[in-house]
Amino acid sequence: MAPPIALVDCNNFYASCERVFQPALRGKPVVVLSNNDGCVIARSNEAKALGIAMGEAWHICRKRVDTQGVIVRSSNYTLYGDMSARVMQVLAGFTPDLEIYSIDEAFLSLAGFEHRLGEHASELRRTAQQWTGIPVSVGIAPTKTLAKVANRRAKKDPTCEGVCVLQDEAAIDAELAGMELTDLWGVARRLAVRLHALGINNPLALKRADPRFIRERFSVVLERLVLELRGIPCIAFEEAPPDRKSIMVSRSFRDMIETREELEEAIATYAARAAEKMRRQSLAARRLMVFVHTNRFRPQDAQYDAVRAVALPVATADTAKLINAARRGLAALYRPGYRYKKAGVIFMDLFPACVAQGGLFDAADSTASKARMRAVDALNRRYGRDTVTFAASGLRRRWKLRTDFISPRYTTSWDELLRV
Repeated sequence: MAPPIALVDCNNFYASCERVFQPALRGKPVVVLSNNDGCVIARSNEAKALGIAMGEAWHICRKRVDTQGVIVRSSNYTLYGDMSARVMQVLAGFTPDLEIYSIDEAFLSLAGFEHRLGEHASELRRTAQQWTGIPVSVGIAPTKTLAKVANRRAKKDPTCEGVCVLQDEAAIDAELAGMELTDLWGVARRLAVRLHALGINNPLALKRADPRFIRERFSVVLERLVLELRGIPCIAFEEAPPDRKSIMVSRSFRDMIETREELEEAIATYAARAAEKMRRQSLAARRLMVFVHTNRFRPQDAQYDAVRAVALPVATADTAKLINAARRGLAALYRPGYRYKKAGVIFMDLFPACVAQGGLFDAADSTASKARMRAVDALNRRYGRDTVTFAASGLRRRWKLRTDFISPRYTTSWDELLRV
């Protein structure tokens, strides 16, 4: 039998992060809103019980649901990212093989712990809660897909006390029989409709389907899902994430923008953010794209969407070069007379910066350029984002995100430390 795999998932992660440093929020309905305080992207269990839907626009939710007493927070990604790193550091102490799947999920190989899976998972859960304040659920099974199934049970069934081990064939079949197809990892509504048309009405029926038939009628991806449901590992365990193929930074503006100067400031800021992310992964970009668009939800306004690709003569990770390229792209697509709602940059054709080569007329990033970027990144890490910025990013930034309900960055800013 394959070695057991655990999926550890932080419960209502964004809402839980808010509660760590604000104990008064415990037991109360908490919602976290998306960029510009637009939609609900996280809810505590108490907020879910009120009928607040995931992804619902907050201004609509307030009219549909009695939100009196609901605690609202703007997205605080700096805090969430730091808390995620702390949780992952705790998990790394419970296995030699850890795969970080998302900001609030990780897969752990538990090979060697077969004789005490439940005890090991319960100890992990207690430690994560004690050391970080974040509650987690643990699902253990022979494959990643079944670990997702087990984690779902650990979250929903109070008798599991946050830990569910699915190793027995009968227990796995009973769990699959009580689920919907769309509860499975990677099965969306349209795919579920096609499976229903073939008489495959639940995950247990999918498990018992002929893998070859599934591959012929659908894809090799769904065939692998069938095999995973049978306890045959088909999704590789990745201890190190693969290199990214692209990096995008985009935002909707708090207020719509009409001037080219403000758009240039926004594009320069997004290019700098993307460059910082890229350097953290030791990558360089050969090409970038700039895009802008108006608000399609305002049909009374003139509409305009545009994208412009910019090829770089030599791959680079230098923020100054990338900002200049992004501004050239914006200059080519900007049109006066429109009210712009969103803009962004995408870095593409990424590869390791250490192998970037210069051309006949254009040099690769110099030693001085690399040292300058390391210094800028170090200062911003130590003293806070935007301690050192490029002038092209502007100072006033009237277009920046609306964060009317933002909480302090308790763990990453000296000025916002918790006061007792």
